[in-house]
Amino acid sequence: MQGQDELGVSRRGLLAGAATCTTAAVGPAAQAQPGAQAAAPSGAVQPTPGLSKVSLRINGQARAAEIDTRTTLLDTLREHLKLTGSKKGCDHGQCGACTVMVNGRRVYSCLTLAIMHEGDEITTIEGLGQPENLHPMQAAFVKHDGYQCGYCTPGQICSSVAMLEEIKAGVPSHATSDLTAAPRLTADEIRERMSGNICRCGAYSNIVDAITEVAEKQA
Repeated sequence: MQGQDELGVSRRGLLAGAATCTTAAVGPAAQAQPGAQAAAPSGAVQPTPGLSKVSLRINGQARAAEIDTRTTLLDTLREHLKLTGSKKGCDHGQCGACTVMVNGRRVYSCLTLAIMHEGDEITTIEGLGQPENLHPMQAAFVKHDGYQCGYCTPGQICSSVAMLEEIKAGVPSHATSDLTAAPRLTADEIRERMSGNICRCGAYSNIVDAITEVAEKQA
């Protein structure tokens, strides 16, 4: 028969026999090596390598998760804690859809690791308000039609709230003409300070109107 030698052994048969012999020789020897790990009992829970427990304070509540140490704050919020209000747009810190507030300051949650914020006070769009109890900024966005598709809106609103606090604290921007005086709430100031939050639908003028109304009511 074609493919067999004069002893009647095919090439496939020869290779299969060699693999069987190797398994029989190496298998028991490996099991008999000193220090070899014993098989885990059935049903035993083994620690997952590379994971770490992290405790976060989100929207006034203590939350815990076991995550890969390389997990971003955004993925921790969305995938592990099921707080999906913060959106993943570019995942590169270029669009602002993932903006949350950490200790009152706005942060791109896609650019920071969750384990860096142990004990920090984190506020997401869910913590600002709910449909039955809207935050004033959320209500203003609805009133002035400050969104269209709505994908960027959670980040826009979180950024707006934190941005007004920056102005109150006297933090200047590139649009501030007098760095020695308190920043004035102007359309140019708002546009400059909100430039890190992109609205692909182009609702920028309505967003400025919404922020202006809230700021005037807070004054």
